[in-house]
Amino acid sequence: MIEMDLLDIFKLFWRKKIQIILIVILFVLIGYIYTFKYITPEYSAVTTLVVATTVDNENTANSTTIASDITINSKLVSTYTELIKSKNILQEVILDLGINIEEEELRKSITITNDTNIAIINLKVTNKNAEYASKIANKLANTFIKEISDIYNINNIQIVSQADTPTSPSNINHTKDIISFGIIGIIISIIYVIISNMIDTTIKSAHEIEEIYKLPVLVSIPMYETKKKKGAHRK
Repeated sequence: MIEMDLLDIFKLFWRKKIQIILIVILFVLIGYIYTFKYITPEYSAVTTLVVATTVDNENTANSTTIASDITINSKLVSTYTELIKSKNILQEVILDLGINIEEEELRKSITITNDTNIAIINLKVTNKNAEYASKIANKLANTFIKEISDIYNINNIQIVSQADTPTSPSNINHTKDIISFGIIGIIISIIYVIISNMIDTTIKSAHEIEEIYKLPVLVSIPMYETKKKKGAHRK
């Protein structure tokens, strides 16, 4: 196998520059078509809840009681996270909003993240309709708070921020997608150059002859083409 230095590698890729450019452009076009034509936009809306006991200003608890409440509330976050997706709550949300969506589909559209250290619950709903996403997120939060109050007779959940109607899709990033396909095109073009070089057994220069046969090249004959002069007669 012929050893190649950096200059040889550069020359190899330079000879294939047209093919490389065409491959990259092709993948960029594929990325453009994919991101603009084949991805269905989805919108995400987030409602933030905090698990915290409501403090009565007229009868403020002492610091020990407040610390105890915070500890209990932090432990409740994990439990509440599971209850939000319960069957009763989801069915009530669907019924109240009058939306045409299956219970399991709604459950899959809900993403819940929490931080037990500060007892925060982020309730994210993703839907193809931006308005539905925000309505479902807010209704889900309110229904959940009511359900906890009715069943457990406690009122320790507050809404920190309600979901706004999203203005842009959460699953589409045109620039990122096109750049990703461009990078794939570069990788494919590099693989193409390497493979084409491996299967190409032709001699490209006198230097390659010396490398292969370990013999010096004494003389080389240049190739040139003769052009027929205008008006010349064929013999």
